[in-house]
Amino acid sequence: MRDMRSIILAAGKGTRMKSEVPKVLHTICGEPMINYVLKVVKSVGSFKTYVVLGHKLKLVQQNLPQEIAVIEQKKQTGTAAAIQCAEKALKNYSGNILILCGDAPLLSKKSLKQLVQKHKKKRAACTFLTTVVHDPQGYGRVIRDLSGVAGAIREDKDASGLEKNIVEINVGVYCFQSKVLFEGLKQIKRNKKKKEFYLTDIIEILYERKQKIETVEIDNPAEGLGINTQEDLAVAEAFIQKRILRNFMLQGVRIMDPNTTYIDADVKIGTDTLIKPFTVIEKGVRIGKKCVIGPFAHLRNDTKVGNDVELGNFTEVVRTKIDDGCFMKHFSYLGDAVVGSNVNIGAGTVVANFDGKNKHVTRIAKKAFIGSGSVLISPVKIGEKAMVGAGSVVTKNKNIPSGSVIMGVPAKIISRRADK
Repeated sequence: MRDMRSIILAAGKGTRMKSEVPKVLHTICGEPMINYVLKVVKSVGSFKTYVVLGHKLKLVQQNLPQEIAVIEQKKQTGTAAAIQCAEKALKNYSGNILILCGDAPLLSKKSLKQLVQKHKKKRAACTFLTTVVHDPQGYGRVIRDLSGVAGAIREDKDASGLEKNIVEINVGVYCFQSKVLFEGLKQIKRNKKKKEFYLTDIIEILYERKQKIETVEIDNPAEGLGINTQEDLAVAEAFIQKRILRNFMLQGVRIMDPNTTYIDADVKIGTDTLIKPFTVIEKGVRIGKKCVIGPFAHLRNDTKVGNDVELGNFTEVVRTKIDDGCFMKHFSYLGDAVVGSNVNIGAGTVVANFDGKNKHVTRIAKKAFIGSGSVLISPVKIGEKAMVGAGSVVTKNKNIPSGSVIMGVPAKIISRRADK
C-alpha cells in the first residue's frame, strides 16, 4: 500500500535486560525480536519502514534488511522525540503512518490488519490497539469519556487512584494520519517526572482538538507484551514456539510432544514427517516428507534432509545435506557432510570435521554402509556402495573407491565388492 508507512521505535538501551546485546537483537526462536515486528508490518502492506535507532546503532543496523531506512535518535528523550526524528524523512508524505515498538514481537498480522482496516474505514485521525488485563500495573491506562471515546492514555506512574483501577491498557501500536501526527507532536510537553516526551500524550491533545480517535481491542493480551527483561524474553519464546509448532501441525507435520520439542522460526518440514520428543531443530534446517526425527535429536543450522530419512535418538547434524532414504538411528554426529541417498550410518558414527583450525567436508556416496563406531576424519570421500567396517577410523584425505570394503585403525581396503 503506497498510502502506508511504518516507524519502528528501537533506540532504547534496554538496561533491564542486563546484557551488552542491544535489546531488539535478542533472539526468539532463532530470530532477532525486531525481525518479528518487521515481518508483521510487511504483512499488512507497509510501503516503506523506518527504524529509529540510538543505542549501538551500527550493530543493530548491520542486522536489518537493506531496504529498511534507519533514522538516528541521538538523545533518548522519549517516544514522541523518537517519532520527531522521522519527520524530515516523511515531510512530503501525506498518507497513514503505523507506529510500533521494536521490542513487541508477539503482535499478530490479524490484529495489525484490524487496526489498519478500522483506521481507514472510519477515516480516523488516530487509531490504536488496546487490550484488557487482570493486572494493569506498569501499563498505560485508556481513559474514556462518557460516550466511550478514548480521550487520553495515562501512564502508570501518572495515573490517579481511580485511574489505576482501569484494566483497559494501551498496547503501544498506532495508526495516524501523517499531518495530524506531526502537528500533534509539537504540542507534547516534557513529562515532569521522567523528563521525557511521551507519544501517549498525543491522544489527549487530539481529543481536545476534537480529532476522531478510534481503538481496536485485541483478544489476546500477550500480543501486547513488550520485552524488557530476560524473564519477558522467556515468556515471548514460549508464546512464539507454541505458534510455530501449531502451524507445523496444521500443515500435516506430526509432533508427538509439543512440550518437549523446540523448532526455530524459519525451519521448513514436509508433510507426514514425525518429530519425536526432546528434539531441537535450529535455524536454517530443511526437512522433507515422511521423515522420522528423534527422540533426543539435534538438527543444527543449514542442515538439509531429504524424504524418508530417519535420524534417531541422540543424533546431531550440522551444515549437512542428507539425501532421500538414509538412516542414522543411534548416537551419531554428522558435521559438514554431503550424504547420498539410501546410506546407512551405524550407531556411534562420528564425522570429525574440525582439525583445530578449519572445518572440512566429508562426502558419502549413495548406498554406502558406515559400520557402528566408525570415525571419518574429514576431508574424506566414501564411494557408492562402499562399506566401512565397524570400529574403523578413516583418516583424512582418503578417497574410498565405489564398492570397496574397508576396515581397521587406520582403515584399509580389504576387498572390492562384485556388486559395485
